[in-house]
Amino acid sequence: MRQHADLIVTNAVVYTCDLNREWAEAFAVADGEIIAVGNAADIGALSTSETEVVDVDGRMVMPGLCDVHTHLGSGGMQAAWELSLLPTDTLDEILAKVRERAVSSAPGEWVVGGAIGSPILETAAKGGFLQALDEAGAGHPVLLRDESWHNRWINSRALEIIGVEKDTPDPEGGKYVLDANGELTGVLQELASKVAEDAMAASIENPEERLRVAFQTALRMVNSYGITAAQDAGILEPNLRALADLDDRRELTAWVVGSLPSRPFFEEGAIGEELYAVAGNHRRTHVRPDFIKLFLDGVPMTRTSAMLSPYICHGGHEDPDFKGEPYWSLDDVVKELERCCELGLGAKLHCGGDGSVRLALDAIETVRKTRGDGPIFHIAHVVYVDPEDIPRFAPLGAVADASPYIWFPSVIQDSCANQVPGATFERSFPCRDLLDSGALLAAGSDWPIVPLPNPWLGIETLVTRANPDPAVPGELNPTQRLSLPEAIAVFTRNPAKAMGLGDKIGTIQPGRSADFIVLNHNLFDIEPNTIHQTQVLATYFEGRQVHGSAA
Repeated sequence: MRQHADLIVTNAVVYTCDLNREWAEAFAVADGEIIAVGNAADIGALSTSETEVVDVDGRMVMPGLCDVHTHLGSGGMQAAWELSLLPTDTLDEILAKVRERAVSSAPGEWVVGGAIGSPILETAAKGGFLQALDEAGAGHPVLLRDESWHNRWINSRALEIIGVEKDTPDPEGGKYVLDANGELTGVLQELASKVAEDAMAASIENPEERLRVAFQTALRMVNSYGITAAQDAGILEPNLRALADLDDRRELTAWVVGSLPSRPFFEEGAIGEELYAVAGNHRRTHVRPDFIKLFLDGVPMTRTSAMLSPYICHGGHEDPDFKGEPYWSLDDVVKELERCCELGLGAKLHCGGDGSVRLALDAIETVRKTRGDGPIFHIAHVVYVDPEDIPRFAPLGAVADASPYIWFPSVIQDSCANQVPGATFERSFPCRDLLDSGALLAAGSDWPIVPLPNPWLGIETLVTRANPDPAVPGELNPTQRLSLPEAIAVFTRNPAKAMGLGDKIGTIQPGRSADFIVLNHNLFDIEPNTIHQTQVLATYFEGRQVHGSAA
């Protein structure tokens, strides 16, 4: 071990997340790695005249946070280039924002924004609101994404551009929603969204430059919240190329693990075997295309998730036996997971309902019996998991990817409660039960499904299960609360292991990358319902300060 440090962090309250030594006063860094952790005197002995000593004045220091499920390119694109909408925005507020953006847009330019709340999409799907969106767009094509990012609302000009009329057949895996009179509403479900996204993307000049700026924006944002590692849950070759270029320039300030879509995705580009074959060309030290992405179903708000119990009947939904349908058969999921074993890739399986969770577990169980422990398999998003299936995660080595940060009362949960049977809804996000069962529980934002990739909101609400806004009452399944140390682990060492980086990041201990953050307060000294107000004073990546100031 090198005996002299490039950097020493001292006079700190260091929460290491290392179970063998949870607390320390100081640590030393050399060549981007932590070389020693301990008391201030011992660590100080590793200093030379060339060592940078950072005295944090008694502040809390902890490992950089990890986001196991995010979409950096999409989030950065929205933050850098697109119209920002909130799920809580009313229809009038949305139309006003579209109108304002349309006025400042170049002739023919698409007005793109998100995320609108699920109740707005439900309202639009009933019909009668397309003309209002047309008027707000003032001749521009308009594309608005809902908070699940599985669905879109577009105006008549956009429908014209993509060639969709009321008698146009639905694309495979998607739907052009009609109202009760058979007229287009502009609402696109699931892979129908891809048709509009492709047309919008084709209109963009210099997409490579736009993508570069998007990733730079995303990195600044996640670093500002203390995130130094993320798994992009659906990444295509242009994104991998942009990230690799940033890493070559030493401008990539987070580890990025990529999930390669196996079937048609919401964006245009190579998928499946074609993508698997080229992804390795963009592998770098911090860019790791190590997973495949499978969408086993959709989302509960539009009744496209596969459930074990029938959806609630109301409005135009009167089939008392309708549970939704998975997009994959068990045999097909097994074949794809076996392909993962052959390629040495993990898999992230999107499961919006408890039915698709069971399908995923059945497939993983089949593959484990024939292939052994093998690659890492994630089940996302564990919103609904039947109690009988919870004990299956740990023995199968199935990671419970808890995302997005919606495990508290909110607009999206209200929408889910309007569709999902009460007994199922009341079991939402069984984080406590999963953790107690021995499952590896790792958290993700699913940004930009949440407006900001703020992990402190996620940590707080894992502990409280309440909305930080006191105006929103109640708790969501409060029996599933976690302790603060457990919640922190779900954002540090657990996702590090889940992403295949457990030997490199997630803790402050010798041999780990020097990815750490300095906070404005000690998380253990404040009330849990104020954790979301945490400020990251400084973020370090491999010993380099990439955000803020520790002094």
